[in-house]
Amino acid sequence: MRADRVFAYGAAAGLLGDRLLGDPRHGHPVAVFGRAAGAVERVLWRDHRGWGALHTAVCAGGAVGLGAVAARAVRSSPAASVALTAAATWAVVGGTSLGREARAVARALEAGDLAGARARLPHLCGRDPQALDADQIARAVVESVAENTSDAVVGALVWGAVAGVPGLLGFRAVNTLDAMVGHRSPRHRRYGWASARLDDLAGWPGARLTAVLAAVAGDDPRGALRAWRADAGAHPSPNAGPVEAAFAGALGVRLGGTLSYAGRVEHRPVLGGAAGRAVTVPDIDRAVRLSARVGLLALGVCAAGRLLASGRRS
Repeated sequence: MRADRVFAYGAAAGLLGDRLLGDPRHGHPVAVFGRAAGAVERVLWRDHRGWGALHTAVCAGGAVGLGAVAARAVRSSPAASVALTAAATWAVVGGTSLGREARAVARALEAGDLAGARARLPHLCGRDPQALDADQIARAVVESVAENTSDAVVGALVWGAVAGVPGLLGFRAVNTLDAMVGHRSPRHRRYGWASARLDDLAGWPGARLTAVLAAVAGDDPRGALRAWRADAGAHPSPNAGPVEAAFAGALGVRLGGTLSYAGRVEHRPVLGGAAGRAVTVPDIDRAVRLSARVGLLALGVCAAGRLLASGRRS
């Protein structure tokens, strides 16, 4: 079986597995990688960019190498290759768990349980929840759903289409490292620089595809494109900006503004402000449904792109 068909069948099966099963409660491969990366950090940490770059190379390179060895071991068996691709896809995508966590916050808000919603918000993002009211929590959830649609679904599929199982595992490893050390805390400002920059590079194509598909699948395609063009460039993240702006325009809401991370207040640009309204609790479910549609479209685009690229080479 050709490699393009292996990816198409395997990625579809893995995405279906995620839809049916979600993430395991214990022993998730990404959590295992995170513990390993944490152990490497404890050995290598120095307040220096070079040591941080070594940490990134060891951890991300290890994930890519593991994927390459596994793919080579099963390449003579089409069935095993499809199964490996399916398992890798299921391990690295997280669309179902993303939707479940978002909807859990929404249910708490709908029930008037603000304390419960605040307690669940850290499962989705690093925002400080204690000073947030219901609508601010809803906005944080919608922003997290938008960004993680790119990071946890579309970006992985893009790199899987480009590089197969090594691409799937490598992208998720880079994204996880960014979440662990890529933030600008005193400990990681220099040490995490390489992980943050590599994540920006790896996430670039998936973020643009996510923004395009959000426009296609959303309620207001013109609004999504308009918000992307007008607002994304002012966002501090080169990848979260297009995604969140496109989601804001597609949903007809305003995202961004003042927020707090780990006690640090940030004043971010408003996305979708030209025509959007304030986010409310029902918008969480709308964002989750938009995210699911984007994920399915991304599977189709990535599989078709791999098939077309393979056809041109043959």
